[in-house]
Amino acid sequence: MATPTQYNAVGRRKTATARVYLRPGSGDVKINRRPLKEYFSTEVRQNTLLMPLSITGALGSYDIVINVHGGGLTGQCEAIRLGIARALVKAGDDFRKPLRDAGLLTRDPRMVERKKYGRPKARKRFQFSKR
Repeated sequence: MATPTQYNAVGRRKTATARVYLRPGSGDVKINRRPLKEYFSTEVRQNTLLMPLSITGALGSYDIVINVHGGGLTGQCEAIRLGIARALVKAGDDFRKPLRDAGLLTRDPRMVERKKYGRPKARKRFQFSKR
């Protein structure tokens, strides 16, 4: 069986979903057809997104194409991070241990709690008046 020229994976966080396509290349990252620095302008988000590549030492050896929708910027960034980590595991099984040790293969299950009827928000209550 020939090795595939592309590895794909899905990452999710809150309500954001990211489809990640990993191809051997020079390290070019495109998110929704836009460059990484244009889509995520802050360096903190860029570093968060590229964390799986820097931990495994694969920074600059893969071109990444990402389609992401839903959620806000932080949720999208962390969804992409999970997708990249999962795609790297498909690319090479020796990447699994460092990614697992860094906690990058675990899906964060925290979601927004729904609003309940008779209340202004999920847990907040209206002001109580005795009289």
